[in-house]
Amino acid sequence: MKFNWTALGGALAFVAIALGAFGAHGLEKTLDAHHLEVFKTGAYYHLVHALGLILIGIRIHQRPECRLLPAACLLLTIGIAVFSGSLYVFAITANARWAMITPLGGLSFMAGWIVFCVAESGSTRKSTQ
Repeated sequence: MKFNWTALGGALAFVAIALGAFGAHGLEKTLDAHHLEVFKTGAYYHLVHALGLILIGIRIHQRPECRLLPAACLLLTIGIAVFSGSLYVFAITANARWAMITPLGGLSFMAGWIVFCVAESGSTRKSTQ
């Protein structure tokens, strides 16, 4: 049985919306403007990449033989956890050490999209031959 990346993307999109609402309505009076903006940035990237998981999950159903697509999903999931997760914790605790790992999540996002592009360019190359 293969992992359902589309379902994970949907669940993570739900969590992103819930955290975004919590940030906008529950934290606006407890965080300063800078830390509230950091929290919102985490929620934004969380949601965008959850939608990316849904997109790539659909492609996995269309191309189940492609091993690069699940790797791209894994990298985006790691990116959500590290990038957005570190921003959430940093915003709430104001402990700048958490922000120091945020770029690792950004690198994971970028790697995930590069892997996706490589997988898709391979699909185009095979279909034109």
